[in-house]
Amino acid sequence: MGKESAKASNLFESLSLTTSCLIQKMKKFFIYSVPTVLLSKLFSLILRWIKPIPQYLFLIFLYMINFFKNASESIIVLESDHQLERAEIEKLQWLFNGAEPMNVDSIDGKFIGPRKEMITPWSTNAVEITQNMGLTGIARIEEFFPTKAKQPAFDKMLQRLYDGINGDIFEINKQPEEIVHISDIEAYNLQEGLALNPEEIDYLKSLAERLGRPLTDSEVFGFSQVNSEHCRHKIFNGTFIIDGVEKESSLFKLIKKTSQTNPNKLVSAYKDNVAFVEGPAIEQFAPKNPQGPDFFEVKDVETVISLKAETHNFPTTVEPFNGAATGTGGEIRDRLGGGKASLPIAGTAVYMTSYPRTEPDRNWETSSMAPRKWLYQTPEEILIKASNGASDFGNKFGQPLICGSVLTFEHKEGREEFAYDKVIMPAGGVGFATKRDALKGEPTPGESVILMGGDNYRIGMGGGAVSSVNTGQYANAIELNAVQRANPEMQKRVSNVIRALAESDENPIVSIHDHGAGGHLNALSELVEATGGKIEIDALPVGDPTLSSKEIIGNESQERMGMVIEKKDIERVRAIADRERAPFYVIGETTDDHRFVFEQKDGICPIDLAMTDMFGSSPKTFMVDSTVNRSLSNVKYKKTDLNEYIENVLQLEAVACKDWLTNKVDRSVTGKIARQQCQGEIQLPLSDCGVVALDYTGTKGIATSIGHAPQIALADAAQGSVASIAEALTNIVGAPLAEGLKSISLSANWMWPCRNEGEDAALYRAVQACSDFACSLGINIPTGKDSLSMTQKYGKKKVMAPGTVIISAAGEVSNIRRVVSPVVQNKKKTSILYIDFSNSPLALGGSAFAQSLNKVGLDVPKIESPEYFAKAFDTTQQLVAGGNILAMHDISAGGLVTALLEMTFANRNGGLYVNLDQFDEKDIVKVLFAENSAVVMQVDDKKKQTVLEAYAQAGVRAFAIGTVCDERTMLIDNHGEEYLLFIDHLRDLWFKTSYLLDRTQSGATCAKNRFLNYKRQPIRYTFPKGFDGTLASYGLAGSRRPASGIKAAIIREKGVNGDREMAYSLYLAGFDVKDVHMTDLISGRETLEDVNMIVFCGGFSNSDVLGSAKGWAGGFLWNEKANNALKAFYSRPDTLSLGICNGCQLMIELNLINPEHKQKATMEHNNSHKFESQFLGLTIPENNSVMFKSLSGSKLGIWVAHGEGKFNLPEGIENYNVVARYAYSSYPANPNGSPKAIAGLCSADGRHLAMMPHLERAIFPWQCGFYPENRRLSDEVTPWIEAFVNARKWIEKNKR
Repeated sequence: MGKESAKASNLFESLSLTTSCLIQKMKKFFIYSVPTVLLSKLFSLILRWIKPIPQYLFLIFLYMINFFKNASESIIVLESDHQLERAEIEKLQWLFNGAEPMNVDSIDGKFIGPRKEMITPWSTNAVEITQNMGLTGIARIEEFFPTKAKQPAFDKMLQRLYDGINGDIFEINKQPEEIVHISDIEAYNLQEGLALNPEEIDYLKSLAERLGRPLTDSEVFGFSQVNSEHCRHKIFNGTFIIDGVEKESSLFKLIKKTSQTNPNKLVSAYKDNVAFVEGPAIEQFAPKNPQGPDFFEVKDVETVISLKAETHNFPTTVEPFNGAATGTGGEIRDRLGGGKASLPIAGTAVYMTSYPRTEPDRNWETSSMAPRKWLYQTPEEILIKASNGASDFGNKFGQPLICGSVLTFEHKEGREEFAYDKVIMPAGGVGFATKRDALKGEPTPGESVILMGGDNYRIGMGGGAVSSVNTGQYANAIELNAVQRANPEMQKRVSNVIRALAESDENPIVSIHDHGAGGHLNALSELVEATGGKIEIDALPVGDPTLSSKEIIGNESQERMGMVIEKKDIERVRAIADRERAPFYVIGETTDDHRFVFEQKDGICPIDLAMTDMFGSSPKTFMVDSTVNRSLSNVKYKKTDLNEYIENVLQLEAVACKDWLTNKVDRSVTGKIARQQCQGEIQLPLSDCGVVALDYTGTKGIATSIGHAPQIALADAAQGSVASIAEALTNIVGAPLAEGLKSISLSANWMWPCRNEGEDAALYRAVQACSDFACSLGINIPTGKDSLSMTQKYGKKKVMAPGTVIISAAGEVSNIRRVVSPVVQNKKKTSILYIDFSNSPLALGGSAFAQSLNKVGLDVPKIESPEYFAKAFDTTQQLVAGGNILAMHDISAGGLVTALLEMTFANRNGGLYVNLDQFDEKDIVKVLFAENSAVVMQVDDKKKQTVLEAYAQAGVRAFAIGTVCDERTMLIDNHGEEYLLFIDHLRDLWFKTSYLLDRTQSGATCAKNRFLNYKRQPIRYTFPKGFDGTLASYGLAGSRRPASGIKAAIIREKGVNGDREMAYSLYLAGFDVKDVHMTDLISGRETLEDVNMIVFCGGFSNSDVLGSAKGWAGGFLWNEKANNALKAFYSRPDTLSLGICNGCQLMIELNLINPEHKQKATMEHNNSHKFESQFLGLTIPENNSVMFKSLSGSKLGIWVAHGEGKFNLPEGIENYNVVARYAYSSYPANPNGSPKAIAGLCSADGRHLAMMPHLERAIFPWQCGFYPENRRLSDEVTPWIEAFVNARKWIEKNKR
């Protein structure tokens, strides 16, 4: 095949449009009047006459543009290879919710839509939906939104403004660039913004001379990416010369020293995407055969625990939603790619920006730095959009976000300006792998290189390099070009394949690597580094036909994983990938020549280098700097202004309520969450740490926490590191760790404005102190990340981010049910104790209090000794494990007064009496606001002396400071001076900051209602009669292994993520549970004939594109085998069905609950028009439901996590069988605005039930956000298990 024919074939196969306006006009002229077959013949004749014209210019005649107009006035533009027939249009109208086809060639007006050269994830899902509906020949579907604004706001990275839309809307006039041979590397470096330093340029010149040829653009670009600071961490591996003295150790060696000194249970460190630590033996619950529908089984496996934290600072600064989303996705892929495959469980997130200025006249904002002319987004926009992006990715992927932090900060002292204009957005998390898979295998020649995931687009070109320099250094075009896009649903599909392989008896993966910074270049080069490898460029999937070879090789499109497997395993893995609808490509193989080669179909190689040449021999980096001693003025204050100080500190974003973050992020998916942010009967975000279970037995788990102290680091870089570790540890100390402090491993993420005077020296001090403190504590730092270009430029002016280390801690938990809550219990005869972890004088430097007065100060808190801290930690751990502590909260941002207030905020009644006389410090401001490392705990008076003696024996300072009182106040007595604080008033001020940010994301009305109602809607429990909380009372055993003979199936579509917890709930209740994918039903592999109950699981099928469950429903309605299986199942009298969340939406869309009604119910967007996540109250009215009848009259806590949960019921309420209502009719306890607070409906005969809340995520007390304290430890299960037991018993009685 000739070169032009090859191009034509490739472009035609990818269904892409690249043509001239002339041909587009010809297409319009012909398409409406000439049949496609005749057109094809006509073009064949033309080809004979005009041979020089490339074939693909005529092949694209076969594509046409179709317009559909929505009721909302938006335009859906569809590209097809034929004129749509009436039956096809009717299907599309159903899919497009009644949108009307428009028989026009063009539409006038301004529209905001996607970039024409980049097919959106929305389109990818929409096209796949049409394929599942039996429609063929549709290449692309996009939505365009009309606008009348003169300067409309839109995402310039992903969208553009169109002046009218017509048949040329997807036409791309750009052709793929040919390979360029670079003769002037300096000029190319500047032109492309590659961030190559002079030594690297010299190296590339010498390499070209040695090879006897100029390097290609792909080779120079590739070298810049895989050897960028972002990818190779040259500063951390470099030599530091501080004040004229060369330091003995590199920064990386200092970090590695912690693992050499304290290996503890480390299995893998520094050589993989994640760190692994020995974990416990757990029960693996998974299908027997992932290649088709099969039943779940339980197996015992040995585990390792994974820990990782990633940063996406630069992309989040430029384009917050996708920057943060891909940061979250990248961190998840890091944990997927650990060893030979590992599995993520839960995530964490931190957001650090400059001040958002959500309301005028906040003293700490108005008297700090003046607002800048922001390069891309305002701080408020970044906070909202970035957290939306991170939340959205986790929600759709199915990873709960259970722990996090926020800090906003600006400070000017002298000529220096510090602020998070270049934002910090770390994403972290924990997970596990089987011990068998903890270490990567060694590839051998002749093995296959596999790629799974999405297409290549012009995304992230140069991301690794641009992330290595100061923001604002390059032109916007280059910086924007380094930002990615996110497709969590695609990543979920790939993840499901990896999960299936990891859970198999024999995992075929030799090695695996995620695609992140550097794209294919970094991922594939590391996969084949030991052997060499040859990659076929034409085997790589291309979503944008204008990409050059360099762009195909180097782009950073997300949601992709590379693997090496043996050839004999290809078909097995492909079968699993096909079942999960995960794109699967064999793209090359390992060789034995230690070369890294990308080859085109024509035999030309854009990259053909020895591995040693590719990774380079760059000269060592030298960091030469001098110590700068900053003069930071100390804070001045008057104790007469104490009330004002408290009110201001409580409103700082770092201290204030984070409900605006937690209310939109899933904190329950997986059913393995034992501790998330929200606590107490009114569910406020107060938790110090997050805890996950490793299986569903409710014992072994992982705890994780976060710590940072950049304000302290400004004054004293070394103490900033110590304080960061200390905060992470005092946050996690309330979880009973398997081996106390030695169970902990840390991730250290370093964000620093390097190459500014004094900052390199400060970084070295910070890393050295971090290493020394960890070594002395007996713990290690086996993973981390650095981002050392934290400077934002505005012309000649620059703003530096404060040098920041963010510490993530993780460790094995021995009993997840024993994690201590920060919520004080309103029990008489209990005491509040202060446990001093620092044993140093109280200091206000670097505190939130100082920040509220626009100061930092030099007098910062210190830790007297690591040995003292370790004794305080381990003594507390012993008391936690022994059940001696009722409540506990760390002292950090906001000081003691904040900690005490927060302990009372989640209650509706009761307060505290506090006496400060035992503090050595008499200054009440210092006592209340100092952030010296400490915890405050509540203990029963019967155990108080035992607790105090335990600390005394360890040499740790501990004393009583208060008691619980009935009044809703906090009375503080400081040596006879009394201060009365009104808890509810201060709680509203604390919540106000969340409300101000929530207005932007939830709308003014919903945000106001949430602010008014959050304290009025406590969760209340009324248990069913006779409920004793034991498994035995239901005839159940948690250790069941043999089959019961009563069969149920979970049904899932791509994007469903709540399948495992649902399957286990059924299994625990006595069902044998079959895993069924929609591909099983569509292919006929599964007919449902042998099951008596089906459950449609929750999640985001098809990413909710074109409406929640719309695409899923289309698969049933327009696929004969799936449709027949469903109809046959529902026609049987011995069947039950349940739909939860996305499954509820599906049942309503398919009209499975009330088929007798003339008007079909629908599910609509929540009133807030955003995802709502909450643990709330549900009331079960009298009903005839098979599952819920015995629960009638109950009031129980339950999880909700959905975006389209509002029931629209066109007939009278009396015509619906309501089986569940939200406990309150108003928002947020009614999270979606459903009429009459309806949460679930049942069929008239009681057999088929659809509800939005997730009962399968609340069958154990430890899963519940709130559970009555007097039953929390004694109950094995909650009443929700009864619903599943009722279903099993009904089938046992009625099965035919």
